[in-house]
Amino acid sequence: MFTGLITNNGNKPEYAIEVNGLSKNFGPLQAVLNVSFRVPAGSIFGLLGPNGSGKSTIIRMLCGLMHPSAGNGQVLGLDIVTKAEKIKASIGYMSQKFSLYEDLTVAENLHFFGNIYGLNKPEIIRRCQELYQKMRLEGVERQLAGTLSGGWKQRLALACAFIHQPRMLVLDEPTAGVDPVSRRLLWDLLGELSTDGITILVTTHYLDEAQHCHVVALMNRGFLYAFGPPGQLAAEEGLGSLEDVFIKMASRGGD
Repeated sequence: MFTGLITNNGNKPEYAIEVNGLSKNFGPLQAVLNVSFRVPAGSIFGLLGPNGSGKSTIIRMLCGLMHPSAGNGQVLGLDIVTKAEKIKASIGYMSQKFSLYEDLTVAENLHFFGNIYGLNKPEIIRRCQELYQKMRLEGVERQLAGTLSGGWKQRLALACAFIHQPRMLVLDEPTAGVDPVSRRLLWDLLGELSTDGITILVTTHYLDEAQHCHVVALMNRGFLYAFGPPGQLAAEEGLGSLEDVFIKMASRGGD
């Protein structure tokens, strides 16, 4: 397990995500089966698995969008069932598909999402100035979002998800279809956010990227196959890389 725990009051571990026996059924279909793990605050947490492994279902439950069939969980100390609305206000979400307004400028998109999250005008102006610099968006403030390259669009989407200064970000395959240089820059930004104490839940099919995560969960067919730091998981399986662990998991199914 991940041992670099962030502590509260000097000795009490603090976890951004805690799930215990989490399960979700859709009629006879068991999408998530008795999953338990804890993610330290400020970590980059990779939720990995092939399509249909249960990743999206877990994310929906953690974000308060879906109730579990069994088990329980907390996000940022908030119960995922009884405090779902507070969770939604405390996190930022970035989807795989670029979902901002392409006919608005970079600045207009940021102002729009600032308003959606309830920031007042001075707060929005302040946050925009901070995010132009932090997300490497300087010089394109007046450019239409639809004219940006893939890497620039993803940084804009990350800025919009972070404009209200959430304590946790949920990123669904943020680098899909993005060139290698832009992928590296985005992961550098995620590392900086983590250093600032922001917890980041990220899904990706690029297993080389998963090496940047502090802790990962490998899912297959609704089961949690393995959980821990990437290097530790490879060592425990006697394999050379996380990709080898992933391939072994996929070949064994949910057993």
